[in-house]
Amino acid sequence: MQHQGTIQLETERLLLRPFREADGDAMYRNWASDPAVTKYLTWQPHESVEASRAIAALWERESAKPDFYQWAIVPRSLGEPIGSLSVVRIDEAVDAMELGYCIGRPWWGMGITAEAVRAVIAYLFREVGANRVAACHDVDNPHSGRVMAKAGMTREGTLRASQRCNRGIVDMTYYSVLASEWQQGRKGDEKPCTTS
Repeated sequence: MQHQGTIQLETERLLLRPFREADGDAMYRNWASDPAVTKYLTWQPHESVEASRAIAALWERESAKPDFYQWAIVPRSLGEPIGSLSVVRIDEAVDAMELGYCIGRPWWGMGITAEAVRAVIAYLFREVGANRVAACHDVDNPHSGRVMAKAGMTREGTLRASQRCNRGIVDMTYYSVLASEWQQGRKGDEKPCTTS
């Protein structure tokens, strides 16, 4: 793979960009402080806006690394982040990458996360040279699986008692898409994601 890091991506409704330290307030307000958002995740809700600011600052510093992928999900209509999307695991031996994401409750069910995931998948296949992009979810969080399916991933199966999240040890369902499948599934009138 040819790592290029967190470059800015655009979709019809979204700007996906590297985090900035100044995003901490929006992060805290829009998703990171909400226990409903973190219920199925591995990190606890942020207890203060200072915690969110520190994470945003860390992600801004890390974004200089070519193998660091962490996008702020910014609706064009709002102009501030409402969630994050990242590559949480890289396996260079098989050119595979695994995604993780979360988004604030007011924006659930609007197709925003799937739109963001599709743009990142396209970037990872086209520009980075990934062969496999995967994601997984707690079996008791099927909404996340629907995001993966809408983004073009195929359900692979469930690994029992395979991860720990805020609910404890849980079964995880995996989805993936291969570069060859993604290429075959593209429509001729598909609007490509743009970078700037």
